[in-house]
Parts: sequence; structure tokens; C-alpha cells
Amino acid sequence: MIGATGNVGRHVLSQLHARGAAGVRALVRPGRTAHLPDGVDAAAGSLEDPDGMSAALTGVTTVFLVWPFLTTEGAPAALAAIGQHAQRLVYLSSIGVGGRPREQADPIFTLHADMERLIEACGLPRTVLRSDTIASNTLGWAEQIRTAGVVRGPLTAPTAVIDPRDIAAVAARALTDDAHVGATHRLTGPQVISRPEQVRAIGEALGRRLVFEEVSVQDARAQMLADGRPPALVDALLSAAETRSASTLVTSAVADLTGKPPRGFRQWAHDHREAFR
Repeated sequence: MIGATGNVGRHVLSQLHARGAAGVRALVRPGRTAHLPDGVDAAAGSLEDPDGMSAALTGVTTVFLVWPFLTTEGAPAALAAIGQHAQRLVYLSSIGVGGRPREQADPIFTLHADMERLIEACGLPRTVLRSDTIASNTLGWAEQIRTAGVVRGPLTAPTAVIDPRDIAAVAARALTDDAHVGATHRLTGPQVISRPEQVRAIGEALGRRLVFEEVSVQDARAQMLADGRPPALVDALLSAAETRSASTLVTSAVADLTGKPPRGFRQWAHDHREAFR
């Protein structure tokens, strides 16, 4: 697994462990430590050093890939290294791939579209999981919630926010069942929810009144740059407020593929409320 310690990847490991999958291996950056489920091996390696991933990939048949960079530079070499060992790939993409023309300028959607093309070109059998907005993204609000009870940011279009555990449940099946080869699954939560509604849901989980305060994209950019975030990351994060249109898309994919309905955002907020205290 590449991306095993992230907000989605760690749940994929747990799901694989629960399913009794054998021979699960997690790629961990050299010098880093990771708390992994029993029976999961840790292998040192980095996508930035494809040659150095050979030992980690030896004996691996299927790879779960989260691409953590804002550019596809280095992706062809990384995919070539994966292709030398693995027989198929499961890639976590964005539901914005293939969206409306105006949204194609979104750098996150463009990145994932480019990655999907590179994966297709490398010839490795693949499954693509196009995910809607992931609920754990709101963990970035934790400091504001703890200190002020006010979340300040641009007002992005509402989407059907999805619990990372539901993405992981689909990923675990795709990793262990060849029937998903060649498939592209569009994964959403059960309902469209706005940022102010997400903030209120977190407040309900905490038993506090929380408020979302809209600020302009320009003011948000200035603050994020002042906080020391890289300009490319700032532009990518703020692009949603400038380029994405409202979405009414809600798919049945999670329920169809796992046999269980997707969790709503309020459930996610309740289960993760301690992260915001």
C-alpha cells in the first residue's frame, strides 16, 4: 500500500486486516515510524525514489496508490517501478475527473485526470476510485474550532462528502477481488452538505455552537501564505471556491459494492469529535 498512513490509507489497512487479507505491506518513508495493524509489514520507500522502492515492491501483486503530490512529475518513473512487480493497481482519484468543462481548470481535478491517463498508458490493469470530498479534510479546521469556535474560509460549493472509512471499504474489495479490474467507481456520501452545515454538525457532536464565517478567496490566500503554506498548495486548495460549481451528485456505489449504506457526515463528526476538542 502506498499512502498507508494517511486519512484513507490507514482505514484501508484496517479493512484488509478485518477481511483476513494476507501479505499486506505498507510503504513507509525512510526514517519514519508507523503504527500498523498486526500482521501488516512495513517497508521503507518513497515515491520520490522509484529505484529505492524495488525491495518494498518485491512479491507484491496489487498496489493501492494515493498520489500525494501537486504535479505528475515523477509519476511515470514511479508507475514504471510499480509495474515491474505488481499485476494491478487501485488508484484513489477524484470524482471531478470528467466533470463539466469549467471545472477542468481545477488543479486537483486536472492532476487526477493526468494521473489516470498515465496509469492507463502504463498498461497496468487498474481500478479507479473517484472519490467526492473526503470528510477528514475538515480536520484542518480543528485549531480554529478549539480556540475560537469559528471556522473562517471561502464558501465552496456543497458536495456529497464521503467518510474515508467508506472509501476504504470499497478499496479493500477492489484490492482483493479481480472482478473490479478495469472498473471506475464513483464514490459519494449519502447526501450533499455545505461547509456551514458541516461546521454545525461538528458543533452538534461537541455540544457546542460553532459558526462558519465566509471570507474572500483573496483574504484566505493572504492568510494561508502568511501561515507559511507553499503557494502551489494554497492555489490548489482555494481553487474549489473559484472554479467548482454546485454538485447534486449522489451515487449508490458504496452501498452497491459493500452491501452497506455510506455513513453521513454527522456520523463521521460524532465518531471523530475528540479530534476537535
